[in-house]
Amino acid sequence: MTATADAALRSNPTARTHEVTNQAPPLVGHDVADDTVLLEGVRREGAEWYVDDLHRVGRLAGSEEVRRWAEEANHYEPVLRTHDRYGHRIDEVDFHPSYHALMDVAISEGLGGAPWADDRPGVHVARAAGFMVWSSAEQGHGCPVSMTYAVVPALRSAPELAAVYEPLLTSRSYDPGLRAPAGKRGLLAGMGMTEKQGGTDVRANTTVATGQPDGTWRLRGHKWFTSAPMNDLFLVLAQAPGGLSCFLVPRVLPDGSRNTFRIQRLKDKLGNRSNASSEPEFDDTVAWLVGTEGQGVRTIIDMVTMTRLDCILGSASGIRTALAQAAHHVRHRSVFGAKLIDQPLMRNVIADLGLESEAATTLALRIAGATDRAQRGDTQERAFLRLATAVGKYWVCKRQPAAVAEALECLGGNGYDEASGMPRLYREAPLNGLWEGSGNVNALDVLRALTREPESLEAFRAEIEAAAGADARLDDAWRQLRSELVLTEDAALRSRRLVERMALVLQGSLLVRHAPTAVADAFCASRLAGDRGLAFGTLPTGADLAAVVERVPGATS
Repeated sequence: MTATADAALRSNPTARTHEVTNQAPPLVGHDVADDTVLLEGVRREGAEWYVDDLHRVGRLAGSEEVRRWAEEANHYEPVLRTHDRYGHRIDEVDFHPSYHALMDVAISEGLGGAPWADDRPGVHVARAAGFMVWSSAEQGHGCPVSMTYAVVPALRSAPELAAVYEPLLTSRSYDPGLRAPAGKRGLLAGMGMTEKQGGTDVRANTTVATGQPDGTWRLRGHKWFTSAPMNDLFLVLAQAPGGLSCFLVPRVLPDGSRNTFRIQRLKDKLGNRSNASSEPEFDDTVAWLVGTEGQGVRTIIDMVTMTRLDCILGSASGIRTALAQAAHHVRHRSVFGAKLIDQPLMRNVIADLGLESEAATTLALRIAGATDRAQRGDTQERAFLRLATAVGKYWVCKRQPAAVAEALECLGGNGYDEASGMPRLYREAPLNGLWEGSGNVNALDVLRALTREPESLEAFRAEIEAAAGADARLDDAWRQLRSELVLTEDAALRSRRLVERMALVLQGSLLVRHAPTAVADAFCASRLAGDRGLAFGTLPTGADLAAVVERVPGATS
């Protein structure tokens, strides 16, 4: 308390009722990348050269200014303008300047398409870590960033189009606004897959593509959920004479004229409010074929796979961000004469959330490392990536809502107040489990990989067995899981249970090999041996809670 404030209290005793005590200070002015688990993973997966830059991004993400950007970008939501003042159709979306500030940092820091133009080993790991750290500030703007990163591998199915657009998609220049692509310093990309009658079943799409004498195509149809409609380019699925195909649709044509992209409305979403998600209508819309006619799903799946990686990264980041807020709060808040963090039951909760977060972060970075090595020609890592991405997408995204809800509860009523930032984290939490395939879609995708791509199971097996003999509980869990991997007639019915167990055994193997003994022991006891309850905060007696909590950002001074 300042001398002036103290004097004011003496002169006006009733003002003492307004003295604020026993509240945690705002968690601002810190380095989000000051995270032992994250930094260990970055170094282990081959991107140690990025650590200094990661800390720079982390300090920015933890600043008061960026916190304000995040709040403003979500409070002042995108606004659709279908027509200009004269009645001309323009189909534009206006964003608050804070949204553009967030986007500018993300693209200039190389979190969009930049890694595809960088041949350094570990570049995709570096980008993954940067994406996780920057997502802690605000997750909505990560959607166009993620899609721009993901589009490049798919666009390479059309080398002539990639030659034109890839240099701009990999640019570190954020250049918003609808103009001819060739005249911009950088481009953003999106995709349009789902339709109202089909959803996940994209083969039920009714958008029609008609070939033209000049080699272009014309699209007619209506997409149900196309995010970031102000992006420059979109990969779109449509029915061509040869079957469902993938097409490139620019918002502005090479000659500078507007392509037909009628935005019927913006979605009124649970969360992700800073990001515009739309329903566009195509009517004689100009498009170019990407890949082989009739092979649209196979072409666009490369983009879907990369965005699934970002769903894992985003969920791991969301869990970590909520946990850091909870840990910060309980370290500063006192109850019954002691700090909350020193209360045994609260320590159990924070430790249990810490295990969940460490397992998610470690798995996310392992998958990013496999992505990097697969792009460099490692066939074993490519095979591992096929199964691990689907398993990780299912499990890490499933755990985010439960973990964020528990972290919010640690703040009590403060956590239910919008000013804390926790409600926004909670509204974001289910999103990654929905985008790029819901839980059922990813569980069934695991079954397809097990059936059609046996090399992916062999790579998965090698990853698990790298920890063989190090922990009896892990060995027992893997032995049981192997028997369940022999698929029977009821495989689809039990696929969620199977994929959950695959994720836990994989996380257990990673932690046994790479985490401190106390962390691995607590994980194997609680997640693999089942020595815990159904809620967070039910770790068994004997777990070294202090050692686990020590690795949680914000839990120690």
